[in-house]
Amino acid sequence: MKSAHKATKSAYAPYSNFKVGAAILLKNGKTFKGSNFENASYPLCLCAERVVLAAAHSCHPNNIVEAIAITAKNEVKILDMPISPCGACRQVLVEVEQKQKHPLKVILQGEQGPIYVFDSASELLPLGFDGDLL
Repeated sequence: MKSAHKATKSAYAPYSNFKVGAAILLKNGKTFKGSNFENASYPLCLCAERVVLAAAHSCHPNNIVEAIAITAKNEVKILDMPISPCGACRQVLVEVEQKQKHPLKVILQGEQGPIYVFDSASELLPLGFDGDLL
């Protein structure tokens, strides 16, 4: 979670001022950080969760992602409740979990306050879409 908090400092969020940081732990012990990257054309924005997963996968494509920690910093007010991934990121987290055939722990926190821990990404996306449906 400390790495996720640090990652918010590198977020590019000039439009929303909502800086999201994510950090993952791989089975081999390596950690990666990522942050959101906004664009004036909002659909082109990149979420921190997908940024960090893509970075780790490009460097360690066959390593299992054990856990992801996600947090955010709001320039307008202090976030004292955990934030949760958007629907697109939930789908990607479930896909990673299915690809690696291993649960992906999800840890959520605001800038401060309680920490929520889910033992599996699929807990965040019941009835998720997967490749078996194609």
